[in-house]
Amino acid sequence: MAATNGRTVTVFGGTGFLGSRVVRRLRNREFNVRIASRHPDRGHRQFGPDNPLLQSVEANIHDERSVAEALTGAYGVVNAVSLYVEHGQETFHSVHVESAQRIAAQARRAGVERLAHVSGIGADAASQSRYIRERGEGELAVRAAFADALFIRPAVMFGPDDALLTTILKLLQRLPIYPMFGHGSMRLQPAFVEDVAEAISRVMQRAEAHPTIFECGGPRVYSYEEFLRAVAYQAGLKPILIPIPFAAWQALAWISEMLPNPPVTRNQVELMQIDTVSSPGIPGFGELGISPHSVEEILQKMLSGIPGALA
Repeated sequence: MAATNGRTVTVFGGTGFLGSRVVRRLRNREFNVRIASRHPDRGHRQFGPDNPLLQSVEANIHDERSVAEALTGAYGVVNAVSLYVEHGQETFHSVHVESAQRIAAQARRAGVERLAHVSGIGADAASQSRYIRERGEGELAVRAAFADALFIRPAVMFGPDDALLTTILKLLQRLPIYPMFGHGSMRLQPAFVEDVAEAISRVMQRAEAHPTIFECGGPRVYSYEEFLRAVAYQAGLKPILIPIPFAAWQALAWISEMLPNPPVTRNQVELMQIDTVSSPGIPGFGELGISPHSVEEILQKMLSGIPGALA
């Protein structure tokens, strides 16, 4: 590992689910961190206003000047901005392709030495899924603008206050009969968000910049049904799992999207039909010296409510 020498890393999306943890891990490695977000007050609330090695700045990823100002004097940049539900002008293309390219191009212009772009396992510009396709196109756009970019592709992430484990646990506790997506055969390899954040911090500190792609999947591959049963078992629940055809989910999602905060979208239903498992030939946690935590281990700590157990 290389010394940080007080170098500054700008983190776009540094107040989000993954980004806030990346900020803390970078600070643990003695980087100066600049949190770039549209709401800098969130950074002050999360990390405190008086930390001299943390700076919260207002930045809009859709605006070149704003992005350029956030990158001034930075050694490195982490793009941890993500979008799962589109809202108006906030589309998969505008966030994952256009803004990703903007950050990469401005980083190159500013003389930034290291760029870590957070994408996702399965990112593929030829995918039939629009979300996965835009993720893949985003990687190509970033590579074209910043040839030495490093790509972090997490599997679906879990942790306290996430959109996966916490949501499923609440639903299992409330619903004795649980509706599954299809027959529950989709495969997933959930990764603990803190492990992914640690991987990004190690990538930023590494003396060498290669390999350029890391796929971060957890220690176990589940079918969706196995995952539900594992979560239920840890929580002491015995739900009845009922397969629901994807056509029915698509119809429900179409109606749901008319609501201000849809509980399920057509894009989410589409993603539940696609395996998200790391590729055997691509480096991951092991290459970075990380032993990933299991869903069962973290869920036990979440259920026990032990303060600091998940840091």
